[in-house]
Amino acid sequence: MKAMERIFGNGKVTDALMPYLTDPRLVRELAYINGQWVHGRSDSPVFNPATNDVIGHVPRLDAEQVTHAVDAAQTAFADWRGLMADERAALLMRWHDLILEHKEDLATLMVLEQGKPRADAQGEIDYGASFVRWFAEEGRRACGDTIPSHIPGAKLLTQREPVGVAALITPWNFPHAMITRKAAAALAIGCTLVIKPASETPFSALALAELAERAGFAPGVINVITGAGAELGEALCRDDRVRALSFTGSTQVGKQLLAACANTVKKCAMELGGNAPFIVLPDMDLKEAAQAAVAAKFQTAGQDCLAANRILVPRAHYEEFLDAFAGEMARIRVGNGLEAGVTMGPLIHRRAVENAQALVDDALAHGARLFAGNKHTGPGENFFLPVLLADVTPAMRVFREETFCPVAAVLPYDDTNQLLTLANDTEYGLAAYVFGHDQRQIWPLLDGLEFGMVAVNSVKMTGHCIPFGGIKHSGLGREGSRHGFDDFSNLKYACLGGL
Repeated sequence: MKAMERIFGNGKVTDALMPYLTDPRLVRELAYINGQWVHGRSDSPVFNPATNDVIGHVPRLDAEQVTHAVDAAQTAFADWRGLMADERAALLMRWHDLILEHKEDLATLMVLEQGKPRADAQGEIDYGASFVRWFAEEGRRACGDTIPSHIPGAKLLTQREPVGVAALITPWNFPHAMITRKAAAALAIGCTLVIKPASETPFSALALAELAERAGFAPGVINVITGAGAELGEALCRDDRVRALSFTGSTQVGKQLLAACANTVKKCAMELGGNAPFIVLPDMDLKEAAQAAVAAKFQTAGQDCLAANRILVPRAHYEEFLDAFAGEMARIRVGNGLEAGVTMGPLIHRRAVENAQALVDDALAHGARLFAGNKHTGPGENFFLPVLLADVTPAMRVFREETFCPVAAVLPYDDTNQLLTLANDTEYGLAAYVFGHDQRQIWPLLDGLEFGMVAVNSVKMTGHCIPFGGIKHSGLGREGSRHGFDDFSNLKYACLGGL
């Protein structure tokens, strides 16, 4: 494959980014295949959602170039899986250390292409790096089992083996951590990778590839392809040499990928949409509950599969809670993520703003009450100021859909018997929040909530050591923890007889 290297494709882009970066070589306007930085047939622009300025261009690869990436990963697989677990761990730890060494530049790139506030971006770099360290260490403990034999004279055992080439398709809302959470597990167990980042946020992925190259990963072990998601995703699904596909994104796209993978019977891990209930129990301090609900709702401007979409409050405390929530919501400062003090950035593009307004309009048309927000224009066309809707019902889109925007939906309940019915009234099953202190109410909710993850009296629930994932239309498989190896490995059983 003919490959040409460049760092920047447009001098104006260089001038725009240089003031922000200590190491400008982290910005790569090329895809990364078999250890080479490569062009496509054409380029696509990447925009800063806070300003709509073009911050760079990346190649628009075609299906043939995806095949080249899979070729490279397949060729590299034998040597990579043949390394000792300690050798793979050492490379992962070098990658981990370089990520943290370049934390500020990586966070800046994320703010520029995704829009989130700098503090949130810095937190994501730390969070993403934690998975690299975890799986570097956990790869040394990817043990099998010995089984008490039912066959005279035989020894029975299992061992974990890497599936082979793994394709990772990652979203724009967490452009760094959703790569490292998948990639570290796959690499530690012995897989090689073809990574397709979201078209809106490719630079975080390409910077990770640059740092992996510096860490010493051999050509072909990590490949990053850029371009149209549908075309590249179809090529990955169709290629029989890709033995696992891990996707984070919408349920609609996840279903399409599952169908496309059926003919090649790949392992598929799907981290899909969410519609999290936030349950306030009658004994909960309302100010504390409101603070937690605002944090759970508006993280990443509501563009988070864990966001609290439906907030359920006892009718006896309903108006008091709404007042407390509105007060906390008013503290949010919306603006460019590079500005000091900003706590919420823009939505990813104008279509997201239009969808947010459509959700509000639908709710108001069906009887919801606009309690706070949605009164002033934001600091740019991709901004949407936080909204608090009261008196929401299951008939409204804001109740039924994954909203992915800063629109909070609150509804009252009369008794705790209603809670499970309301909370579970969704096709999604990713996460739920419960805030209260009466264990006689908490335990039945833990047992009855149809969600893969439940947080009690805590907004934070994720991390490298926990099995992240949902049920129902929220996905398949788990990421993080020792279970993070499951979707990238096969369990081989051996029966040793006649020894």
